[in-house]
Amino acid sequence: MSVIEYRDKFLQLARYATAEVAEDREKQEYFLEGLNDELQYQLMNHTFPSFHQLVDSALFTERKHQEIEERKRKYNNSSSSSNTRPRFSQGPSSQQQGQQQRAQGQQGYYSAPSADTPPTTNQTTGVGPCYKCGGAGHYANACPRKVQSNQQGQQSVQRQNPPQPQQGRPNQQGKAPWQGKVNHVTAESAAEAPNVVLGTFLVNSHPCYEFFLIPYNIPIRSTNRPMVVSTPGGTLSTSLICPRVSINIRGVEFCTKLIIIGSTGIDIILGMETLAKWDVRIDCAKRTVHLTAPGGQKVEAKPTEGIRVVCEYPDVFPDELPGMPPDREVEFLIELLPGTAPIAKRQYRVAPKEQELIKENIDELLGKGFIRPSFSPWAFSVLVVDKKDGTQRMCVDYRALNDVTIKNKYPLPRIEDLFDQLQGACVFSKIDLRSGYHQMKIRPSDIPKTAFITRFGLYEYTVMSFGLTNALAYFMNLMNKVFMEYLDKFVVVFIDDILIYSKTEEEHEEHLRLMLREHKLYAKLSKCEFWLDQVPFLGHVVSKGGIMVDPSKISSVMDWKVPEVVKEVRGFLGLVGYYRRFIASFSKIAKPMTSLLEKGVPFIWTKERQAAFDE
Repeated sequence: MSVIEYRDKFLQLARYATAEVAEDREKQEYFLEGLNDELQYQLMNHTFPSFHQLVDSALFTERKHQEIEERKRKYNNSSSSSNTRPRFSQGPSSQQQGQQQRAQGQQGYYSAPSADTPPTTNQTTGVGPCYKCGGAGHYANACPRKVQSNQQGQQSVQRQNPPQPQQGRPNQQGKAPWQGKVNHVTAESAAEAPNVVLGTFLVNSHPCYEFFLIPYNIPIRSTNRPMVVSTPGGTLSTSLICPRVSINIRGVEFCTKLIIIGSTGIDIILGMETLAKWDVRIDCAKRTVHLTAPGGQKVEAKPTEGIRVVCEYPDVFPDELPGMPPDREVEFLIELLPGTAPIAKRQYRVAPKEQELIKENIDELLGKGFIRPSFSPWAFSVLVVDKKDGTQRMCVDYRALNDVTIKNKYPLPRIEDLFDQLQGACVFSKIDLRSGYHQMKIRPSDIPKTAFITRFGLYEYTVMSFGLTNALAYFMNLMNKVFMEYLDKFVVVFIDDILIYSKTEEEHEEHLRLMLREHKLYAKLSKCEFWLDQVPFLGHVVSKGGIMVDPSKISSVMDWKVPEVVKEVRGFLGLVGYYRRFIASFSKIAKPMTSLLEKGVPFIWTKERQAAFDE
């Protein structure tokens, strides 16, 4: 093996043993130990500023040796060269070195010097001094001082080859250690590799990229015997497992057993046993993974690979927000009325089941960095509210804070004006941001004002929270600044809904690239639609033929029950008034009903009003 081949193999394996080669000096030491003895003795007494300079010196020395060997072959018999061992191979074991030295005799041009003399080019027998401790009689890879330091350290990864099973050699507990193999990489190496598919899922309802065992109360158990896991970078020994851990993938719960190893980087590596139990099918061409849930349900991530242009930006559509948003031009401010003192509310009484939900939400938000423990004099109560999909979430009651907040007058766009821009467009794409509010930071001085109290402690938001007044205005301001150069050209933005429109497919391809390239905003793929000739947007259906009412909204109007109180009349008129541009003489038709909204008019549902309601 040449130095070039050895260097490439060394760098490849170093990715799997990052703890061993964390510093440049350590990388140089391990690289030296793997070189041929002749190169080691030429290089070991020199100091190199960097690993790359060490490699360059090894390459230069190798070329010099090759020139010497070429000259020797001109004068030596061809039979003598057949007994010379291959040069520049990876370092053999101590036993192999001894055998090779005895067989080599004086045929090798460079060989190990004796213990009584310093290493020179004309010494042919003996074992050279260890370059770690300077002692004689052993090489650096068998240095007693190195063994002692490994025993005293905290690292569990060893450089020796994985131990082979031995008959009649039990461990201290009388049982041989379990053995397994795993391809172990770091998150940095995986992210840089073009052929690696990364994903994020929930572990016991918490994001995996912030996976800590102790805070999340995941039970840990010690096994009866240690397990030895072999990796390309060495061996890992552990006796700790998590016997039952819940993993949430695409809303489906999977249970598995996790083995804890002393490693950093990627949080979880799913082994073959788990993949086989879940009946995993990997499509290498599409880079997708298909799993089968315990009940037989098929679970598949919605791929971006089949979507033109979008497939080039999969990082824009994560399953969860990756963490704190970057610093942006707009921050959320909470400006209070003059003379306002801190407000502290008592926590609401909630049911035990709701307490569990609040605890889960807090853990998730803490893991992402969206909230943090607080010592603020402010405190607002927490309650649980229903979502549109039937699930529940934690919500902070900021009504008292909103009452003393100066209202921001930043205007929201008129929907009619937005639709006027779409004339002549034929191709549409709609992007819905994922948790848009959480993609905007709060001004540091205003963070304590968002503090909320729970039975688990006092916390405060570092990103914009739901329920705060002015949230719509600030977020609309952010969207306008982010997409300012594209507005009125090919983009319509209304809060967190983004519509891209183009006259041709060629234009649309260019517009999509501009939108997805730079702004570090994350979208929810399941709610996005691309390359459509018509698309629902803000309660309307937009197409190349024009704008029409969304049929689903029409059904809501048609199914509205006859009003029995003034409040129901007001709600009905508000709904149909949204589409008044599509109804000729709307004011004239609705006049019998609008008269009921006047002060002092008794509620009497007449035939005239029924006719207006039916029309």
